[in-house]
Amino acid sequence: MDRQQEYVLRTVEERDIRFVRLWFTDVLGMLKSVSVTSSELEGAFTEGIGFDGSAVDGFARVQESDMLAVPDASTFQVLPWRGENAGVGRMFCDILTPQGEPFAADPRHVLRRNLARAGDMGFSFYVHPEMEFFLFKGPDDPTPLDNGGYFDQTPMDVQQDFRREAIQTLEAMGISVEYSHHEVAPSQHEIDLRYADALTMADNLMTYRLVVKEVAIARGIYATFMPKPLAEHWGSAMHTHVSLFDGDTNAFFNPNDPSHLSETAKQFMAGVLAHAREITAVCCQWVNSYKRLVPGFEAPVFVSWGRHNRSSLLRIPMYKPNKPASTRIEFRAPDPACNPYLTFAVVLAAGLRGIEKDYQLPPEAEDNIYEMTDSERRAAGIGSLPRNLDEALSEMEESELVAEALGEHVFEFFLRNKRVEWDEYRSQVTPFEVAKYLPTL
Repeated sequence: MDRQQEYVLRTVEERDIRFVRLWFTDVLGMLKSVSVTSSELEGAFTEGIGFDGSAVDGFARVQESDMLAVPDASTFQVLPWRGENAGVGRMFCDILTPQGEPFAADPRHVLRRNLARAGDMGFSFYVHPEMEFFLFKGPDDPTPLDNGGYFDQTPMDVQQDFRREAIQTLEAMGISVEYSHHEVAPSQHEIDLRYADALTMADNLMTYRLVVKEVAIARGIYATFMPKPLAEHWGSAMHTHVSLFDGDTNAFFNPNDPSHLSETAKQFMAGVLAHAREITAVCCQWVNSYKRLVPGFEAPVFVSWGRHNRSSLLRIPMYKPNKPASTRIEFRAPDPACNPYLTFAVVLAAGLRGIEKDYQLPPEAEDNIYEMTDSERRAAGIGSLPRNLDEALSEMEESELVAEALGEHVFEFFLRNKRVEWDEYRSQVTPFEVAKYLPTL
């Protein structure tokens, strides 16, 4: 038993932790949990907890269903909302086969494999996502709780202290928050976590989503990470800032470049742009995701990059141009309902492919791309992201890069599952159709 495991066992005893929740995610990014008593925790460390993998979306077929959830002691935290008496802890788990091998469909393992490839090239991968969400009256009542806008202070309502309480809860669990504010749409908020390595951040985002929902429930309201709940307002994004480090040195920084971007950064960007259409289904995995990716709401629609242009898919933030550690790339496609493990994995894979194959970065898109004509965009070599889930899945299906990044098991399940979702969606008769066509046809 290693030191971290011994520390967890000692902490559980000293703080009277009676139960520990063991967390993992399925392929779609849904949080799963099994609770063990403190007396069973040592056995969970040494032997794992057995469960039926065939009952978890994307994990295993019935004939190969036995799986083990092995807690990662480095992720132990106490759940603050459970109180001090008879507290409850949590740890993320790695999923193993009965033979002790990493399970191919475990999203944590998928990300680890891609991080190992980056490590073989001498890089570590850091991310900083900007998570947006809405607060509503209830899951069946998407009525905004305020009419605030970007950076507005909205006093005298139920949201006045919501972000403060959510941040305090996150920080009590060892998750550092950089800042928070009201977003553009009514009742839309953003809480940004301080940058971290991609695996830690993916774990943090799964915790973040649960914390925000728990705090909302305690206040009698509902929090949602649905990408586009209100047709007439902006959707919620997960703009993701990424950088590669070589030891303690930011591999994206070059003081002599006008944008302070190294050749490595430009190759990484070129890789993400070249494979952007292929990875979109993973970064934007729901039918609703594509209601956000439309012109007019500052969401990316076209495959381009720019330093100041927020209509671009990739943006180079210039807030602190002379600070090497701050040099990064902002990838604006993902939404907060994605599976963060798989999203970080495919973004990293695309960027690394650009470095490996020495992709050349296309010219910067300096104008507002939405105001260009189709012919002007074609002349500039600017393509577009998939317009719906069906188109995104078709692109993904032909992608050798995504198949390699996700692994055969996850790749095939993801495509099957999402094809079912698309078929369910396209068979619906919507209120829009009834209102538009029934009176005249």
